[in-house]
Amino acid sequence: MAVDRRIITIVKTSSVPLYLKPYVSASEKYGSGFGTLLWASPQTQALRFKALLQAVDVHGKNVLDVGCGRADLLDYMLSRGRFPRSYTGIEAVDELATAAEKKRLANCQIIRGDFVEHPEFLDISADVLFYSGSLNTMDADRFYNCLGIAFSAARQTLVFNFLASPFLAASSHLTWHKPEDVLHFARGLSRRVGLFGDYLRGDATISMWKEPS
Repeated sequence: MAVDRRIITIVKTSSVPLYLKPYVSASEKYGSGFGTLLWASPQTQALRFKALLQAVDVHGKNVLDVGCGRADLLDYMLSRGRFPRSYTGIEAVDELATAAEKKRLANCQIIRGDFVEHPEFLDISADVLFYSGSLNTMDADRFYNCLGIAFSAARQTLVFNFLASPFLAASSHLTWHKPEDVLHFARGLSRRVGLFGDYLRGDATISMWKEPS
């Protein structure tokens, strides 16, 4: 498979939004290391990735990973034999975006920038959109706004995980949402909604599907 190394660089604003500050602060300590992702461990990250891939088949699809970090989700896909047609990641933290770019993965594009300030970044006609952890520092209004924009941008499916109880949201920078509230919102946009909540205490994954055209 030919390597597509298109890299889009976006000049960020000088001030760091509140939802990005925990990541930027962590990057000052950990650089592009795992600690900057704000996950508890690689094991819990892998459990979340497994739930995402149980929710949707990415094989042969154009995938957009919103808040992709180091593109660890793509590594996980490939290690499990799930080969998307193309992969695009959006990442606002420089150290993480640089780590993603250095992987030189096939058919991979990394967009540097803040998907909240620039929702147009999502408008690339991706079949499947993922949020994995990238909503965990946002307040409720921004959380639901991001979901609405992402579902509109997806050609087929939006899949996202979120903190579903205070159990994993002990840090002051983390937010959590009641699964029943998130389901109610999702069902207002999609007739086909799936909930996965048995893989990790305090976390949940939801899939939202578009109607076939």
